[in-house]
Amino acid sequence: MTQQFYFKHAKWVGAKERKVDTFSILRGRFDVESVKKITLNILGLGFFKCYINGKCINPDTFLPLSSDYENSCDPVDEVISGHRIYVPQFDITPFVKKGENVIAVHFGGGWYTHLCRVFGLPKAIYCIDVEEADGIRNFVSDENCKVGESYVSAYELVKFEQHSELSRSAAFETGFDDSAWENACLTEALETEYLTSDCPPDKLIEILPVKKVGNCYDCGQNTTGYPVIRVKAKKGETVRVRFSEEMLENGELDLSHHHGQQYIIVSDGTEKEVQSEFTWYGFRYFDIEGDAEPVCVKVIHSDVPVNSTFECDNETLNWTYKTFLHTMHTNMHIGHPSDCPHIERRGYTGDGQLTTHAVLSSMDAKAFYTKWLQDIGDCQDVLSGHIQYTAPYIRSGGGPGGWGCAIVEVPYQMYKHYGDIEYLKKYYGNMRRYIDYLEAHSEFNLVTSDKKGEWCLGDWCGPNILYPDKDITSHNQQVMLPAPMVNTYFMVKSLITMAKIAKLIGKEEDIAEYEEKISLRKNAIRAAYFNTFDDNFIMNVQGANAYAVDIGVGNEKTYKNLKRYYSSLGWFDTGIFATDILMRVLFENGDADLAVDLLMNDGEQGYEHWRKNGATTFHEYWDSNRSRSHNHPMFGAPIAYFFEYLLGIRQDEDSAGYESVTISPMAVNKFGFMKGSMTVPKGVIAVAYEKTDDGIRFDIDIPEGVKASFKYLENALTLKAGKNVFTVK
Repeated sequence: MTQQFYFKHAKWVGAKERKVDTFSILRGRFDVESVKKITLNILGLGFFKCYINGKCINPDTFLPLSSDYENSCDPVDEVISGHRIYVPQFDITPFVKKGENVIAVHFGGGWYTHLCRVFGLPKAIYCIDVEEADGIRNFVSDENCKVGESYVSAYELVKFEQHSELSRSAAFETGFDDSAWENACLTEALETEYLTSDCPPDKLIEILPVKKVGNCYDCGQNTTGYPVIRVKAKKGETVRVRFSEEMLENGELDLSHHHGQQYIIVSDGTEKEVQSEFTWYGFRYFDIEGDAEPVCVKVIHSDVPVNSTFECDNETLNWTYKTFLHTMHTNMHIGHPSDCPHIERRGYTGDGQLTTHAVLSSMDAKAFYTKWLQDIGDCQDVLSGHIQYTAPYIRSGGGPGGWGCAIVEVPYQMYKHYGDIEYLKKYYGNMRRYIDYLEAHSEFNLVTSDKKGEWCLGDWCGPNILYPDKDITSHNQQVMLPAPMVNTYFMVKSLITMAKIAKLIGKEEDIAEYEEKISLRKNAIRAAYFNTFDDNFIMNVQGANAYAVDIGVGNEKTYKNLKRYYSSLGWFDTGIFATDILMRVLFENGDADLAVDLLMNDGEQGYEHWRKNGATTFHEYWDSNRSRSHNHPMFGAPIAYFFEYLLGIRQDEDSAGYESVTISPMAVNKFGFMKGSMTVPKGVIAVAYEKTDDGIRFDIDIPEGVKASFKYLENALTLKAGKNVFTVK
């Protein structure tokens, strides 16, 4: 859509003096004779809060959703495929009165003006559509609006926000005298596509109490949002709030997990409650310097509901499921999944595609991932086919396999979970262009390079197994697997998926091409990395054999070596990708008991290590002492297998949208009971089992319209819609 579709004859306006860290308040007036229905379309860049007659219509939000806003700053030597901006729309009828009304827009900040990729300077536009008996009248932003300074005096999206001259908040009220303010200045329009989206925005999710512990305050969980602070300081005195994920034993804030996050208030001398406006923080603990006290903590993230359940008689697995959900939620902001909610806050395609299957299995995330998938498509270079490491694009690090292959994995998972083939049709061309990019960055049929001057990672965040007694922070000394092996694996995996997609969407003529490429790449991996002396790939460490088995290279001994190695090791020596691949390979080959043993291991390389040390979110590394961030969702990818293998809710080979399933629980002997459910397009599939004196009692619910069967050991039967209860001896 065009600007005119949403904003009629409205104009983009801003302050006379604009900088990337300028925050302004825009005021306009409009008269209403009769209130029938009143709709507001509005944008303030980077983020905005809007007030109608002094009432905020979007409190505790960060709008608009993130995107590649316009074509003003594409990556060096690249042309981004798409630019769009999402227009929030509000029904403001309840806020409007007969007669004169005031709209106030507080705007500035966000990714749009962030220093690492400045699209433009702060500005705003709005259109109010008033539906009356004789038609629709429009009230729009233009140079007749008044603009004044905000009380946000300093700002950096990922680190801090400062408030000064708090009395300026009176500008939101109807009775404020803005006669001394300047008229707004016309600013440049966006060259972009204007759209609406049903992607759930950030909102207030929960309010947490805080307690004093030593010199810190504790809200009880590592979360995202901000505290509400009651300021009592004298005029001109400063109150400083610092945040951290951890607290030292002496009750002081652990500054090694502070990440530079702070909120600063310069008091105007009146006691009042204040909070951050245009950024969130990732924290559990905070301290306060100055005369102020905390009131509560507001938890803010995208409103993506959980639509699954899981419980068993093992606390490690229960904690892992619940903590993944919390970690994922606190990394869902402004329409994209992030790597962490504080240091970077970016939509890394590697982290995001890795956890997509787990998220779609456990959350009602279709609208959220539909929007993010568009971001991935938008960030593809039209010249080379390169997929960026983050979507929306912010210059970051990654690799040509685990990151870029999100363009294949995410739409395929969306299709498998929701049964909508349009995801595959829409992005098939993007997939083919990315395969061409990988071909162009290959030598001897191995993917060996990426965009010049950027990282070329394989796996990531592996444990320090090479020098266990040393504090190693170099990635090259953490991950022993050669990046070309990992990246070529992802190319092969994507080609295998694309062959399936080609058949589904009527592109069978492409399959032979994919099969030839698959064969060449498999042979290259085998020739470069397979040791014929012991039938291992890369010494069988860090999941090397799992990569090979998953794409059908190696031999029968390769898998036996893998199984023997991890049975003896008993914990994870794997990075983010290999952890997921290892779990899937073990389950798929019927070694669920070993997979569960690894999931429940109580060594230093596993989920139980985090749990028993009080973590409430997953960490960036298995070794918490080496983690910059204590809130990263990437190691949560195996949560998908809780549903797929432990509960046994598996789609049949040719099924999509869970039209046809086989309920086949694995590792039942490890548990006294287990129960859980997941929501599929036709309803809720629920599975429960419990060991009794008579055997194992199964209780399975199947929605109408889902073809379902049951298989456990030698027991097989057809399940009916509704409740199925039976005992297996």
